[in-house]
Amino acid sequence: MAMEVLTALDQAKTQLYHFTAIVIAGMGFFTDAYDLFCITAVVKLIGRLYYYDPVTGNPGRLPDNVNNAVSGVALCGTLAGQLFFGWLGDKLGRKKVYGITLVTMVGCAIASGFSIGASPKAVITSLCFFRFWLGFGIGGDYPLSATIMSEYSNTKTRGAFISAVFAMQGAGILAAGAVSMAVSKAFLAAYPAPKFNNDHVLSTQPEGDMVWRLVLMFGAVPALLTYYWRLKMPETARFTALVENDAEKAAADMAKVLAMEVTAEKTVAASTQNTYGLFSREFLSRHGMHLVGTSTTWFLLDIAFYSSNLTQKDVYPAIGLLPKASNMDAITEVYEISKSMFLVALFATVPGYWFTVFLIDKIGRFVIQLGGFLLMSIFMLIVGIQYKELRGDKCKTSSTGFCNGNPKLFAVLYGCTFFFANFGPNSTTFVVPAELFPARFRSTCHGISAAAGKAGAILSAFLVQTQTLDGDATKIKKAIIGLAVVNFVGFLFTFMVPETKGRTLEEISGENEEEAKDNNV
Repeated sequence: MAMEVLTALDQAKTQLYHFTAIVIAGMGFFTDAYDLFCITAVVKLIGRLYYYDPVTGNPGRLPDNVNNAVSGVALCGTLAGQLFFGWLGDKLGRKKVYGITLVTMVGCAIASGFSIGASPKAVITSLCFFRFWLGFGIGGDYPLSATIMSEYSNTKTRGAFISAVFAMQGAGILAAGAVSMAVSKAFLAAYPAPKFNNDHVLSTQPEGDMVWRLVLMFGAVPALLTYYWRLKMPETARFTALVENDAEKAAADMAKVLAMEVTAEKTVAASTQNTYGLFSREFLSRHGMHLVGTSTTWFLLDIAFYSSNLTQKDVYPAIGLLPKASNMDAITEVYEISKSMFLVALFATVPGYWFTVFLIDKIGRFVIQLGGFLLMSIFMLIVGIQYKELRGDKCKTSSTGFCNGNPKLFAVLYGCTFFFANFGPNSTTFVVPAELFPARFRSTCHGISAAAGKAGAILSAFLVQTQTLDGDATKIKKAIIGLAVVNFVGFLFTFMVPETKGRTLEEISGENEEEAKDNNV
């Protein structure tokens, strides 16, 4: 490779700034996950606050279309943000766009908590508006964080560094459960639960309106803490050298933060006159199959991953892991849902992420993704086939078993799907698109792949989630079996994605070949 500054980056020893970059980029993902998944803990509370009607007998359950909109509108914004900011990151640079996404996230997280209106419909409309734009900012974090970390990293530990950034998503999900628990518990201590009414439907404490608002607004805190450091990050050397064609500035920027012995005089700028464009025939021949592979696997993964996360509030009561809503006041319900989210995240979700961090550069991206999809499929198939037995429906027709169900076994099997999602395709689908494509398309192609994933998440929010809302065992059983099939299809499409372990970004993307070709012209 002609540019010694890039060779120096690939060979640089792991040092403090690498970990600083992980924290800066990772806190963005912490915020992303918190903002996307905290809604799971409070959406039922919102229904009980704004849709309780003793005249019609509605106990406070959001209509299906409203529930799906509240849960899924942020995902729609995320998809749009991934495409827009991914493209912008390749046009203006990673650093210039990075601060914009953070400001958007902070502002809209706070605004979501201030959603107001003269009617329930107006409040929900206001909430959906702000959560769409919150998702838009979150979407920009995906391609930019992945690209920045891949371009800062050395070859030996690049996979671990990128997946460590993504692992902060697990911490964000954990925090969503913890914060929701803390807020609801604090309000329960201050405002004791009301008693049953004549219809055995617990009334909702008016103070509950503050609970969901505080939970949503907390998402602004971690983003604010890293705003200054994001602005201080220099542009990545690969963008400066390969896209802006300024090797001297690339060397100077890296010298500020990394202990490298690279001077501007030693670098040689690459010619970009003969390079191909995005979606040109040459791009399609070189990377078209790669883009299809990264997009398809991410799409299939997110159908299953987001379905599992968004439907926890409905599946857990149905299986007996949580009391039924009619036996709890509204704020207690938030606490119980949050506790279940927290425990699943602590024992299954978070460990899966960190298994990937420690092993991805040893066993490779391909093996982790392939194994993750396969094991997710197996565990979901077991849960789906045995769903009625696990929840105790067998006792209606048989006196010999499962009268109380087996919620603990269900929790273990369900938790295994989360573990192998994260020690599997949920991590690798984020890592690989940040490595496969040339620097001038890297952010855009990662954004396209991520947007395909969010299309799968939207499908789960507006279609799969609907099957679980009424707690019908047959519908949930079919949905889980369907997700097992989706995971197996993801297993098959993984064969379209090459292994990237142990090679430089320029070797993987073919930019070395372009440079050699340009130098021979």
